[in-house]
Amino acid sequence: MLKLVPTAIAATLALASTAHAASVTVQEAPLRAHLAFLSSDLLEGRGTGQRGGDLTVAYLEAQAQAAGLRPANGNGYRQAVNIAGVKALPQDSTVALVAGGKPLPLAFGKDWVWAPGDAQPAHDLDAPLVFVGYGIAAPEEGGWDDYKGVDVKGKVLVMLVNDPAPTSAAPNRFAGKSLTYYGRWTYKFEEAARRGAAGVLLIHTDASASYGWGVVHNSWMAERFQLADADLGTGLQGWITDATARALFTAVGQDLDKLRAAAEDKSFRPVELDARVAGHAQAAVRTLQQFNVAGVVPGTDPKLKNEVVIYSAHWDHLGKQGDTGDTIYNGAVDNASGSAGLLAMAQEAARHPAKRSQMFLWVAAEEQGLLGSAAYAARPLWPLDKTAAALNLDSLNFVAAAKDIGVRGSERSDLGTMAAATAKAMHLAVAPAGPDLGGGYFRSDHFSFAKAGVPAFSISGGRDWVKDKEANDAKQKAYGPRYHQADDEYDPNWDLAGMVQQAQFTLNLGRRVADAPAMPAWKKGDQFGKIRETAGR
Repeated sequence: MLKLVPTAIAATLALASTAHAASVTVQEAPLRAHLAFLSSDLLEGRGTGQRGGDLTVAYLEAQAQAAGLRPANGNGYRQAVNIAGVKALPQDSTVALVAGGKPLPLAFGKDWVWAPGDAQPAHDLDAPLVFVGYGIAAPEEGGWDDYKGVDVKGKVLVMLVNDPAPTSAAPNRFAGKSLTYYGRWTYKFEEAARRGAAGVLLIHTDASASYGWGVVHNSWMAERFQLADADLGTGLQGWITDATARALFTAVGQDLDKLRAAAEDKSFRPVELDARVAGHAQAAVRTLQQFNVAGVVPGTDPKLKNEVVIYSAHWDHLGKQGDTGDTIYNGAVDNASGSAGLLAMAQEAARHPAKRSQMFLWVAAEEQGLLGSAAYAARPLWPLDKTAAALNLDSLNFVAAAKDIGVRGSERSDLGTMAAATAKAMHLAVAPAGPDLGGGYFRSDHFSFAKAGVPAFSISGGRDWVKDKEANDAKQKAYGPRYHQADDEYDPNWDLAGMVQQAQFTLNLGRRVADAPAMPAWKKGDQFGKIRETAGR
């Protein structure tokens, strides 16, 4: 009988572990096949509340089962997401901004947009306006409070977008040049609702929002969606252009530039305006049910199998829009690529289980405000205190293989160290992360998990190309005008080496987390780590 000394046993186990990990190899062929189908015209852009979305869910459900995943929701793969669809009807409404007793001549879409945030079809409004600066209450930022105890119940709050800029005296306040969650419009709506406000009007500028008025216009002119069974928003939510804001403030004898400057200091106090939102607001409201799709690879360790690593990607895009020309918004890169990547990863994970369980989660309605992932976090299929991490894929690298990988947001927790080790093992560099000017960390599905206290981030593709730098830079740049447009379509000539690389890194990182002795922890002081601490997770 062969006898091994302890060091030899350890070496043998290490080699076996390395060989096992190396055998978990994401294959290009299934990834390409799934990508081609998910982005085909047959699925009509995978729109929320549209036929193409229903077909997508059926496909993902069948493929999850074929890959060998176990149902994550009892005997099924689906998790219902109850959604309210809301579309403002300005032609049936009389709502107006009244300044100094006189209505401002505003055109819906051009000068302002609004819709109910509480999924109610009709509102009769007569509410005073209050300027509340950035509308932020952040005790950890030196006691920053734009409300100063002022009762804003029943009032419409006018707010600046983004968060206060860093200063020479306080270069790191609100994360310096990076956007924090306090700067996101979603937070501002949420905070106003918590305080009982009747509504919110956000002042838009290209710089503060990080996108033009056209993005706001296109979103608010169409049907918008919200969770039907979540906390309701205010009765009125909307945006006004900078020109509209200037006209409003001038009409009531206020200097917008001076108030903007005042809002940069934490001594700012709310300013009541001699203005109101008044009139009848009408909207079309419907309820619908969409589905997340989830399957599990059970873990092998008797104890650790009760904990889970989640890989997520959103299956939805913008569906069919318009009546002429190309009406299908295929969303090949965003996010048929991520959904296809998860399917290819699941196929390999099912063949080679890890110590912890692994869940593959395709979420609905990301394009409508992270609704599917928010619904999951509110009613998780696996206890959040047993969820080790959530790794998200949103728009894979369709250009070419790279020498680096993007892991922005991983530095908030132990996932940063684990991501760096995974990259090193794959001979990849970690892409340098500059200031998060657009608040990207708060705009993809991993954020729903972070808000619930689970260490989470999205893996992005690299940009340091292995070869053909100039041509690949041009190819990457050319995607910009196609983002959220009808020509984000699959090209069978694409080199998918970058997609495979990104999916492989994500699976390798997930397995590193799944096989680790302990679950990752947030870095001390992180605002989302405090959520897990408070919840005892």
